[in-house]
Order: sequence, then C-alpha cells, then structure tokens
Amino acid sequence: MVTAQDVALAKERIGKYLYETPVIRLQNLDEALGCQVYVKAENMQKTHSFKLRGALNKFLSLTPDQLAKGVVAVSSGNHGIGVAYAAKMLGVKATVVLTDTAPEIKINEIKGLGAEVLLCELNSRQALAQSLVDKYGYIFIPPYDDEAIIAGQGTCGVEIVRQLPDVDVIMTPVSGGGLVSGVAIGAKGEKPSVKVIGAEPAVVARYSKSLEAGERVSLPKAASLADALLVTQPGQNNFPLVQKYVDQVVSTSEECIAKAAHFLSSEGKIVAEPASSITIGAVLEGNIRFGPEQKVCFLLSGGNTELSFLASL
Repeated sequence: MVTAQDVALAKERIGKYLYETPVIRLQNLDEALGCQVYVKAENMQKTHSFKLRGALNKFLSLTPDQLAKGVVAVSSGNHGIGVAYAAKMLGVKATVVLTDTAPEIKINEIKGLGAEVLLCELNSRQALAQSLVDKYGYIFIPPYDDEAIIAGQGTCGVEIVRQLPDVDVIMTPVSGGGLVSGVAIGAKGEKPSVKVIGAEPAVVARYSKSLEAGERVSLPKAASLADALLVTQPGQNNFPLVQKYVDQVVSTSEECIAKAAHFLSSEGKIVAEPASSITIGAVLEGNIRFGPEQKVCFLLSGGNTELSFLASL
C-alpha cells in the first residue's frame, strides 16, 4: 500500500518540475456553500491539471532503459497531457490512447506536446494500449491504478495542509481513485484529523456503490459533463486505500455539476472544468453539508475546457 512516506518521496522527486499551486480563499462563496471556502488551484498547474504530478512521479521512477522503449497511456485527456508533457521534458516517445469523446482542446494539447494520439471507445482503451505494449515494448503509464501515480497525486494533499494548516475538510473529484486516495494519504500524513471527501458523477457512482457492497463494482459506461470522471470501476490498488483513508464519497447530479461550473466561474471568477466543480455541485445539491466555521478546501483538478462551453452552461 502507498504510504505517507511514499508521498513525501514523490514531492521531493517532482517538486522542482512543477508549480506549487496556490490555495485561494473565495469568501464570496461562503454563504452559498455554508462554510469557509478555499480552493486548491490545480487548474493553474503547468498542464492545467493535477495529473502532471502522478505522470512525472511515474516517469522519474523508471530506469533510463525503460524510458528508452517509449511509453503509452490511456486517458480521457488530462492524464494524456501530463504524460505528453513529461515525455517531451525527458525526450521520450509517447502514445496516448484517448476516448473518442475527449474534448478537442485536450486532444490538441497532447498533439502539440509531440505525442501520438489514438482515439477509441471508452472500454476499448486498455486493450488497444496493451496491444501496443505487446507489439512495441512500450512502458504503460496508468492513469490512476499505480502506486507511483497515487503517490504523485498525493503531493496535492501535502501542499494543502502545509498551505492551510487549520483546514478541516478537503474535497476532491473521484474517478478511478488515484487523486482522492493519494490526497487522503498525503494530507493525513501531515494532519491525521483532516477529513477527505470525494465527489463522483451520479450517473457512474462506482465508488458509492462499491463502498456499499464492500468490493469493487463495475458499472455500465455513461456520459457526463464531468468527462474526466467516467471510469466505470474503482482501481484495484485504489479501492482499499479509499476504504482505509477516505472519510466519505458522495455523488452529484448532472444538473448540479453544470450549476457548480457556472457558479464557480460567475461568482468565484475561476475557470475550471466541470469535473473540477463536481465537489461544489455536491454541496449545492445538499449531498454534503458543512458548518459556517469549517474551513473546506475544494481541489480544482483541472482547467482544460473551452470558455464557450462554460458559457453554454
């Protein structure tokens, strides 16, 4: 299992290559959300997403001989951008297998960083990537179900607690579980009393159902405004970590995801993907409530979205 020591090592390894993004106080959102609102602005990261953290930690954990083989990744977009950035930085050949519903802005960003892009249906990504591993010997860079990836994402949690020592709750989006599990391990390694809560789309509530069942449940694929959060089953490495370290996982309706994205941009003046806004949507929907004295940090996971799309909401 990934430990707080693994997260601390990841922070030491990757720290000089990325931004320590700010924790920003958004006091004008307090009344609507019922708490003291802070955001961890990973939408301001170098690739406009937290995914660079895990990708860099994975790359820097590999040997030169492994990197020389080239890498392949599957992604809904942001992990692919992180992999493409790390590959360009280290001079490594990269191929990214994307869902055929990935936003154009993410596809273009990956291509612009020099990686090859292949598009396919959501549940066919893994098989296509594995075929490339078998054919060319590429090293696979998982999006979430990997100890080095989890530890890299966990550096967000370390930073939040160090930047906001009296934080009471951290909320993160949830898909495969790499971010929420890593953040919980990293944050609680710094401050055991901090609560970590995840939010996932109600249309694919794989963690809510799996935690209820006590085992990993696989759900049918679904579409969501939160296009980065469409994994249909919790990761094998991630699920026991979520069971152990994460305090709660709640779901959010599509209506409230849209409402939150609009609310964050119009009232908070923050540009973030709908997937980043899902935690705020859960609060607006009443699926989780806080007290007015609680300091809650909402982790904004990414900002790779078109302004025209946000305006349409």
